[in-house]
Amino acid sequence: MERKLKVASLFCGCGGTDVGLLGDFNFLGNHYNDNGMEIVYANDIEESACNIFEENFGLKPDNRDIRTVKSSEIPEIDILTGGFPCQSFSIVAQNPKRLGIKDDKGMLFFEMCRILREKKPKCFIAENVKGILTANKHEAFPLIIKEFEDSGYTVKYDIVKAVEYGVPQKRERVIIVGFRKDLNVDFEFPESLINDSSDYVPLRKVLEEDVPDKYYFSQRAVDGMMKNRDSMNKGRAQDINGPCNTVGAHLAKVSLNSTDPVLFENDKYRRFTPREVARIQSFPEDFKLCGSDSSQYRALGNAIPPVMFWHIANQVTKYLNEEGCEHE
Repeated sequence: MERKLKVASLFCGCGGTDVGLLGDFNFLGNHYNDNGMEIVYANDIEESACNIFEENFGLKPDNRDIRTVKSSEIPEIDILTGGFPCQSFSIVAQNPKRLGIKDDKGMLFFEMCRILREKKPKCFIAENVKGILTANKHEAFPLIIKEFEDSGYTVKYDIVKAVEYGVPQKRERVIIVGFRKDLNVDFEFPESLINDSSDYVPLRKVLEEDVPDKYYFSQRAVDGMMKNRDSMNKGRAQDINGPCNTVGAHLAKVSLNSTDPVLFENDKYRRFTPREVARIQSFPEDFKLCGSDSSQYRALGNAIPPVMFWHIANQVTKYLNEEGCEHE
């Protein structure tokens, strides 16, 4: 039996990345095969997200600040994954310019690089919001790539669109993949599966029929929105025949006066249920949700769509299984 690729999952949240990495799940009638990976270490400081993760993977994430975790405490790994915070960088105007840190969250990126240098896994997969490409007047991203390269990796990146892989959501993410330089891997991202927007998976496929009253907005909220509607472009009711706009972490606090996606059905406005958000994100139906609605919304909104990430992980596995990557 082939040895599974061992993965450490940083900033794991509730585990969208990890569902995609492991594979062997179903979504909207499609089966996503086992990727031959196992999660041997996970870390996140958000306790409620860790609870959902543990419920689904049977692995309790390390809840400590990653800055306090020594590399020696992390098992040997083949792959490191993580989505580091992006709005946390400053540019130090030295010559050459260097990546600095605006706040504590910026440290998390450097912690990822520290673990890469010290553990030397075969490869890493990092992800971030599209905005990282233009952060700090376009100056931060090239320095982020250089920092990964200086950690010993050949690095490629791409903007990956969830809708092009069968996810009913217009979510775009920057995915960064690096292979250890001595492996001489020339990685290419998987080709998108759906190139015609008329073939995108529509939102209606993941909506529930019987929704409790608590998810509907009050008449007062609707009246308030209607008053300002023309001037403020609010009440972002989704076209259920197309993919949903990006669902975010603050869905629990969704209001009709925000830019968050909402539904308009039976002459009433409502928010999505947590299970609908899980489906919009492409979590399988048997993914367990626990904790308060607001903690579920936060964890799900912060997650990576598992189906989208499965395609990245599957491609990485192919390259790692090719001759030349078998040895350390």
